[in-house]
Amino acid sequence: MTNDAVSLTLGDAADIRLGYPFRGAIADIPNGSVRVVQVRDVSRAGLRHRDALMTTELEGRKEPGWLLDQDVLFVARGANTYASLVVDPPPWTVCSPHIYLIRVKQPARLVPAFLAWQLNQSPAQRYFRQSAEGSHQLSVRRSMLETTPIRIPSIKWQLAAVELERVAYSERDAMQALIKNRETELAILAERLLT
Repeated sequence: MTNDAVSLTLGDAADIRLGYPFRGAIADIPNGSVRVVQVRDVSRAGLRHRDALMTTELEGRKEPGWLLDQDVLFVARGANTYASLVVDPPPWTVCSPHIYLIRVKQPARLVPAFLAWQLNQSPAQRYFRQSAEGSHQLSVRRSMLETTPIRIPSIKWQLAAVELERVAYSERDAMQALIKNRETELAILAERLLT
């Protein structure tokens, strides 16, 4: 199917950096000039609560790695490691230091959405579990992330995988909506019959 796929490491295909190195807890400053993406704001499907991200001010002199459209975020701590594609983030947004920011070097060769999808699939997840550190809370180091083996099939196959995932998310959302509607109908019926 994809014999023409190229194998390489993630570090060869993308630039990887940790989020902004805040010192201590991130100060929640209403109307701050910078937004911060934290682990709770990220899901495999993308940014949650994108308009309600915490705002703060940056203190250090380090040039922040501003979040850009088509960046991939990688949550590297906890029981589940996962990647998420960023689509049209708010301006002046950074990530917390618990998230890696991955930027594909050649998007015409490796579709960022496909990379996020691939990092969430069994081969990469197996690699992370086997290589992660920590007994209580797993942690993926940058050096391990850089050496993650990835495959780059043709753009046609990359786009097909991304589209299939999009359809699967849509179907999941539709099924959850149907289940919620059925539960509401049952609750209304119970109210009418039993009170």
